[in-house]
Amino acid sequence: MKEIETLLNPNPLSVYLNKPSKNFTKEDIIRYVENNGIEMVNFRYVGGDGRLKTLNFVINSKQHLDSLLSSGERVDGSSLFAYIETGSSDLYVVPRFRTAFLNPFSEIPTIDILCSYFNKDGMPLTSSPEYVLRKAQQTLSKKTGLSFEAMGELEYYIIYEDNGLFPARDQKGYHESMPFAKWESLRTEAMHAIAQTGGLIKYGHSEVGNFHIENIVYEQNEIEFLPTNVEDAADQLVIAKWILRMIAYKYGVTISFAPKITIGKAGSGLHIHTRLMKDGKNMMIEDGQLSDVARKAIAGYLQCAPSLTAFGNTIPTSYFRLVPHQEAPTNICWGDRNRSVLVRVPLGWTGNMNMVKAVNPLEPDGLKDFSDKQTVEFRCPDGSADIYLLLAGLCVAARHGLEMENALEFAKRAYVGVDIFKDEYKEICGNLDHLPVSCKESAECLKNQADIYLKYDVFTQDLINGMIKELKSHNDHGLLEKISGNYVELLALVNKHLHC
Repeated sequence: MKEIETLLNPNPLSVYLNKPSKNFTKEDIIRYVENNGIEMVNFRYVGGDGRLKTLNFVINSKQHLDSLLSSGERVDGSSLFAYIETGSSDLYVVPRFRTAFLNPFSEIPTIDILCSYFNKDGMPLTSSPEYVLRKAQQTLSKKTGLSFEAMGELEYYIIYEDNGLFPARDQKGYHESMPFAKWESLRTEAMHAIAQTGGLIKYGHSEVGNFHIENIVYEQNEIEFLPTNVEDAADQLVIAKWILRMIAYKYGVTISFAPKITIGKAGSGLHIHTRLMKDGKNMMIEDGQLSDVARKAIAGYLQCAPSLTAFGNTIPTSYFRLVPHQEAPTNICWGDRNRSVLVRVPLGWTGNMNMVKAVNPLEPDGLKDFSDKQTVEFRCPDGSADIYLLLAGLCVAARHGLEMENALEFAKRAYVGVDIFKDEYKEICGNLDHLPVSCKESAECLKNQADIYLKYDVFTQDLINGMIKELKSHNDHGLLEKISGNYVELLALVNKHLHC
């Protein structure tokens, strides 16, 4: 079994070392470097803008490599995070060996490793987004006995000049194939590279949102991941965005994760699927039905939703996407298979079934239980999100829901079934709270709900204050109404945040 697993693992380090990446050690990295002609190591770490930063090292000896992997290196924290003062900005970046991967782009054989931040005393930087996520997961586990798993749906636009051949229909790109979807090869190349770096991919496909502006085509695509522990889920999303941009650069096209490019056309979200686990069992489902654990977590997501936008919707155009009838949420509610709600319970294989047998008569009889697949989807975030803080916030919100005395009743009041626009839910919808409509309003919501995130010292006050200050700096109250009829101003704003 171990040999089969190794053969099917796309990560070259896992194949060579014959172990999963979670078990990588310093000695493993050194052995791989020595025996595979690796000449360089890159330290990678995420800054306050959510993008990967890089520190390059040429390996000059085994002793040098050992020292590098053991001690990490110094960086200037004030240049990476706006809330860190210049006078106390020296930080250490220390590699997390389980994240090591073979760089798929470097002509010089190179190993990349994601790093964590430490302060001058050699302690984890308490306000580092990656460490906040770790604290959120550990606190949830300590307080509830549950672990948090997540996966993202990474939507993006490929922007290129129209060649006039096999044009795709406007807003009809869902699961389209080549030649009508022009960039399947870019998507599959990216998926292959992401898998080699350790990303657990569910699938990729073209998305609904094709459109033209003059001679420029905007083709929407999506790569969706598999559920995994929340820290790995964050790492693989950050790496995936970097890989997509690198391959787009190679092809000479632009990739954007921007939430909205033009009014009236589909925006790009970063939907997050979550599930709570215990001893390897999915606790979101019980006897084929959504469990009380799931409903309590949903209650937490809903109550924290206004402030979660501070981590998941961080630029003015985020709120151009959150408008009615665009498969994006505006009301704080949940439902089944409903793409206009904030929290969706997707189709989940909850009954015993054997659909494969129905179309493949040679397969064996017998019903199968696939209920472990069930997740709950949070639909308002977009590509501007600070991925670590967003997932940390969701982890906190799930724990908050499990601690709420009236969580089940709260969830019941906010349930709108399978169609939020049906008459039978009109009265419920009239009493629902709404998501913020601007960064400024999101900042106020975070300020009002800060205690939820500060509880158990998961988030830090300086981090919360920094987020509030950044959101308010956009000064975007009423912005959509001001510029929605002005194409020039709208395009300038979109271009400003195109690479959010």
